[in-house]
Amino acid sequence: MFAKRQSALAATAGAPPAPRGKPSFARLGQQLKKPPVAVAAAGLAMLGAVALFITVLGDPRAGAPERTVALKRPAAAAPAAVPTGMEAFTVDSLGLYQDLSAGGIDPATGLPMVAGAVALGGDQGAAGGIAVSAPRLSPSAPLPAAPIAGLAQPGPDGVLPVIAPDGRTPAQAYARPYRPNGQPRVALVVGGLGLNAVTTRAAIERLPAEVTLSFVPYAEGLQGWIDLARAHGHEVLLEMPMEPAGYPDNDPGPQTLLARDSAQDMQQKMQWLLGRATGYFGVTNYLGDRFVASDSAMNAFTSQLRQRGLAFVDDGSARRRGGAWSRTSAHLIVDETQTPAAIVAQLNALEAAAKSSGQALGTGFSYPVTVEAAARWSAGLSARGVQLAPASALTTRAGR
Repeated sequence: MFAKRQSALAATAGAPPAPRGKPSFARLGQQLKKPPVAVAAAGLAMLGAVALFITVLGDPRAGAPERTVALKRPAAAAPAAVPTGMEAFTVDSLGLYQDLSAGGIDPATGLPMVAGAVALGGDQGAAGGIAVSAPRLSPSAPLPAAPIAGLAQPGPDGVLPVIAPDGRTPAQAYARPYRPNGQPRVALVVGGLGLNAVTTRAAIERLPAEVTLSFVPYAEGLQGWIDLARAHGHEVLLEMPMEPAGYPDNDPGPQTLLARDSAQDMQQKMQWLLGRATGYFGVTNYLGDRFVASDSAMNAFTSQLRQRGLAFVDDGSARRRGGAWSRTSAHLIVDETQTPAAIVAQLNALEAAAKSSGQALGTGFSYPVTVEAAARWSAGLSARGVQLAPASALTTRAGR
C-alpha cells in the first residue's frame, strides 16, 4: 500500500498546481443528492421562506385591538352535606308508596293515606285509609354513652365487652330500658347499618327509639354511628359474619366465622369482630346457615358470648340453638320481598303473631322502603293494642 502511494506522489511531483476557478456546481449537485444533505437543505429553505414572509408582510394581526383580561379560578364548591333521613326518604322523591296510596293524600300532612286500613288494624276513614306520618324524630331519652365503667377491657384489636366485677353484663347495661304495659309486645331489628351514611342516618332518625338497630363490623366510623344511635335511644346489636352455604363464593367478609374453626380460631376472630366498637348489648348473625348447623362451631361461639355477658339475637335461622348469656330468635323476616305492600303485609303478620302469642320479633334490612314502611307501621301500634318493645325485652336466659 505504501509503495503505491509513493508512486502516485512521484507522478505528480513538479506538476503545476490545479487552477482555482469558479466553484463546480456539478460537485454541489452531487453533494445535494446525498439524502442527509438533501433533508437538511430542505429544512433550511423552509425556515428561510417563513422568515422572508414575516419580514415582508409583518404580523398579520398587527394593528388589531388587544385587551388583557385577568382570569381567576373559581373556588372549589364545598362538599354537599349528607342529607338527613327525612330528606333521603321522602315519599315525594322516591315514590315508595305508590302502591299503597289508593286512599289519597291527607290534606293535613300532605302524606299518602295508607290503603287497607282494616288490614292495618285501625279504623277505616272516609277516604278508605288512615293517615300515617313518619317524620324525623327528635332524640329523646338517650342511652348512656359507651363504654360504661366496668364493662370493657382492652383487647388485642380493640375494647372488648366483659362482665363487671359486680355482676353487671353488657346485655343488661347496654339494653334499652323497657316497662311492659300489659299489651302484647312486638319488636323489630333493622340491620345492615353503618356502610351507607344516608340509610344509616335515616334509620336512626326516623325509626322509633324502641326499634333495635344492628351494625356491620366493617363500617367506617362504626363507633360514631353506634354513639349516634344510642343518643337517639336505640339499643344496638353487632353483626357477626357466619359461614353460609356456597362459601367462599358467597363470602360475608373478613374474619368470617367458619364451621371448621377451632375454639382458638373462633376466639381470635371474635376478639377482632367484637373489638370494632363498644356499646352493643349483644350480637346477631349475618348469613350463617352452614355455620349454625355445626354443633362444635355454635358451642364455641355461644361460649364466648356467655363469658362476655352478651345476648344473641338471630334472624330465625338458629331458632333451635341455645347458648349465649341471653337468647331470642326472630319469628319472620319482614322484607324478603322489597315492595311496600309486601313489607307492610309482613309487619301486619308480625303484629298478628304478637297478639296471638303475646310477643313477636321481626328482622329486616335497612332498605329505604323497609325504613319507611316500619316507621309508618309502628306509628299506630299503640292505638291498635300492641306495645313496641326493644329486642332485648324479648330475650331470655336458659333456666329462667
